[in-house]
Amino acid sequence: MEDSPGQRMPGHEALRRGRVSTMGQVYLVTFVTRDRRPLFRDPAMAHETARAITDRRLWYRSRLLAWVLMPDHWHGLIELGALETLSVCVQRLKANTSRAFRAERRHGSVWAPGFHDRAMRSCDDLKVAARYVVANPLRAGLVDAVGKYPYWDAVWLGNADLG
Repeated sequence: MEDSPGQRMPGHEALRRGRVSTMGQVYLVTFVTRDRRPLFRDPAMAHETARAITDRRLWYRSRLLAWVLMPDHWHGLIELGALETLSVCVQRLKANTSRAFRAERRHGSVWAPGFHDRAMRSCDDLKVAARYVVANPLRAGLVDAVGKYPYWDAVWLGNADLG
Protein backbone atom coordinates (compact mmCIF):
# COMPACT_ATOMS: atom_id res chain seq x y z
CA MET A 1 0.00 0.00 0.00
CA GLU A 2 1.42 3.39 -1.01
CA ASP A 3 1.28 6.37 1.31
CA SER A 4 -0.82 9.22 -0.03
CA PRO A 5 -1.58 12.58 1.54
CA GLY A 6 -3.81 12.10 4.56
CA GLN A 7 -3.52 8.31 4.36
CA ARG A 8 -1.22 6.26 6.58
CA MET A 9 0.06 2.78 6.04
CA PRO A 10 -1.58 0.43 8.57
CA GLY A 11 1.70 -1.22 9.62
CA HIS A 12 3.20 2.11 10.60
CA GLU A 13 0.26 2.90 12.82
CA ALA A 14 0.85 -0.37 14.66
CA LEU A 15 4.51 0.63 15.16
CA ARG A 16 3.42 3.92 16.74
CA ARG A 17 0.85 2.33 19.06
CA GLY A 18 2.17 2.50 22.61
CA ARG A 19 5.25 4.53 21.65
CA VAL A 20 6.33 6.76 24.50
CA SER A 21 9.16 9.29 24.36
CA THR A 22 11.00 9.55 27.67
CA MET A 23 13.77 12.03 28.34
CA GLY A 24 17.04 10.24 29.11
CA GLN A 25 15.78 6.94 27.68
CA VAL A 26 18.00 5.22 25.10
CA TYR A 27 16.29 3.76 22.04
CA LEU A 28 17.56 1.36 19.40
CA VAL A 29 16.19 2.84 16.17
CA THR A 30 16.10 1.35 12.69
CA PHE A 31 14.78 2.81 9.46
CA VAL A 32 15.12 1.67 5.86
CA THR A 33 15.47 3.26 2.46
CA ARG A 34 12.44 3.55 0.23
CA ASP A 35 11.88 0.13 -1.40
CA ARG A 36 15.04 -1.09 0.40
CA ARG A 37 17.14 0.41 -2.41
CA PRO A 38 20.88 0.05 -1.65
CA LEU A 39 21.50 3.79 -2.10
CA PHE A 40 24.53 3.81 0.18
CA ARG A 41 26.57 1.37 -1.86
CA ASP A 42 27.66 4.53 -3.64
CA PRO A 43 30.62 5.66 -1.49
CA ALA A 44 30.09 9.34 -2.29
CA MET A 45 26.46 9.20 -1.14
CA ALA A 46 27.34 7.12 1.93
CA HIS A 47 30.04 9.62 2.87
CA GLU A 48 27.74 12.64 2.49
CA THR A 49 24.96 10.90 4.38
CA ALA A 50 27.33 9.91 7.21
CA ARG A 51 28.36 13.57 7.46
CA ALA A 52 24.70 14.57 7.66
CA ILE A 53 24.02 11.94 10.36
CA THR A 54 26.75 13.36 12.59
CA ASP A 55 25.88 17.02 12.00
CA ARG A 56 26.05 18.54 15.49
CA ARG A 57 23.01 20.71 14.76
CA LEU A 58 20.86 17.55 14.81
CA TRP A 59 22.01 16.51 18.24
CA TYR A 60 21.50 19.67 20.31
CA ARG A 61 18.96 17.97 22.59
CA SER A 62 19.37 14.25 22.07
CA ARG A 63 22.59 12.26 21.84
CA LEU A 64 23.65 9.77 19.18
CA LEU A 65 25.49 7.00 21.05
CA ALA A 66 26.20 4.54 18.23
CA TRP A 67 25.17 4.24 14.60
CA VAL A 68 25.83 2.45 11.32
CA LEU A 69 24.75 3.33 7.80
CA MET A 70 24.17 0.18 5.78
CA PRO A 71 23.52 0.11 2.01
CA ASP A 72 19.73 0.07 2.53
CA HIS A 73 19.09 1.00 6.17
CA TRP A 74 20.32 2.80 9.28
CA HIS A 75 20.62 1.63 12.88
CA GLY A 76 21.33 3.87 15.83
CA LEU A 77 21.25 4.19 19.58
CA ILE A 78 19.69 7.52 20.52
CA GLU A 79 19.51 8.94 24.03
CA LEU A 80 16.47 11.19 24.00
CA GLY A 81 16.97 14.70 25.32
CA ALA A 82 14.67 17.14 27.06
CA LEU A 83 11.67 18.57 25.24
CA GLU A 84 12.02 16.14 22.33
CA THR A 85 10.03 13.19 21.08
CA LEU A 86 11.63 10.23 19.36
CA SER A 87 9.47 10.80 16.29
CA VAL A 88 10.66 14.41 15.92
CA CYS A 89 14.28 13.37 16.45
CA VAL A 90 14.07 10.68 13.74
CA GLN A 91 12.16 13.00 11.40
CA ARG A 92 14.91 15.62 11.75
CA LEU A 93 17.59 12.98 11.09
CA LYS A 94 15.81 11.68 7.97
CA ALA A 95 15.26 15.22 6.66
CA ASN A 96 18.89 16.21 7.15
CA THR A 97 20.21 13.09 5.45
CA SER A 98 17.74 13.50 2.59
CA ARG A 99 19.10 16.98 1.91
CA ALA A 100 22.45 15.37 1.06
CA PHE A 101 20.70 13.59 -1.81
CA ARG A 102 19.05 16.75 -3.08
CA ALA A 103 22.42 18.51 -2.96
CA GLU A 104 23.79 15.77 -5.22
CA ARG A 105 20.83 16.34 -7.57
CA ARG A 106 19.30 12.96 -6.76
CA HIS A 107 15.53 12.79 -6.86
CA GLY A 108 12.91 10.72 -5.13
CA SER A 109 12.42 9.70 -1.54
CA VAL A 110 15.44 8.43 0.31
CA TRP A 111 13.76 6.87 3.34
CA ALA A 112 10.65 4.73 3.68
CA PRO A 113 8.03 6.14 6.03
CA GLY A 114 8.20 5.14 9.67
CA PHE A 115 10.86 3.57 11.83
CA HIS A 116 11.22 0.78 14.35
CA ASP A 117 12.35 1.48 17.90
CA ARG A 118 13.04 -0.44 21.07
CA ALA A 119 13.61 1.17 24.45
CA MET A 120 16.76 -0.18 26.09
CA ARG A 121 16.49 -1.41 29.68
CA SER A 122 19.96 -1.23 31.21
CA CYS A 123 23.61 -0.38 30.67
CA ASP A 124 24.27 -4.02 29.78
CA ASP A 125 21.60 -3.80 27.10
CA LEU A 126 23.33 -0.67 25.76
CA LYS A 127 26.63 -2.47 25.30
CA VAL A 128 24.97 -5.43 23.60
CA ALA A 129 22.96 -3.10 21.37
CA ALA A 130 26.04 -1.02 20.47
CA ARG A 131 27.92 -4.20 19.49
CA TYR A 132 24.93 -5.27 17.39
CA VAL A 133 24.76 -1.87 15.67
CA VAL A 134 28.43 -1.56 14.77
CA ALA A 135 28.79 -5.23 13.76
CA ASN A 136 26.06 -5.04 11.12
CA PRO A 137 28.50 -4.68 8.19
CA LEU A 138 30.42 -7.71 9.45
CA ARG A 139 27.28 -9.87 9.69
CA ALA A 140 26.17 -8.67 6.25
CA GLY A 141 29.48 -9.78 4.73
CA LEU A 142 30.44 -6.26 3.64
CA VAL A 143 33.78 -6.43 5.49
CA ASP A 144 35.82 -8.98 7.40
CA ALA A 145 36.47 -6.60 10.33
CA VAL A 146 34.25 -3.88 11.78
CA GLY A 147 37.06 -1.33 11.62
CA LYS A 148 37.23 -1.69 7.84
CA TYR A 149 33.71 -0.30 7.37
CA PRO A 150 33.81 3.51 7.27
CA TYR A 151 30.16 4.47 7.96
CA TRP A 152 29.68 3.97 11.70
CA ASP A 153 30.66 5.41 15.04
CA ALA A 154 30.08 4.94 18.76
CA VAL A 155 30.74 7.10 21.79
CA TRP A 156 32.52 4.10 23.29
CA LEU A 157 35.09 4.00 20.47
CA GLY A 158 38.37 2.96 22.00
CA ASN A 159 36.65 1.72 25.15
CA ALA A 160 37.62 -1.91 25.76
CA ASP A 161 34.35 -2.28 27.67
CA LEU A 162 32.39 -2.27 24.39
CA GLY A 163 34.38 -4.96 22.63
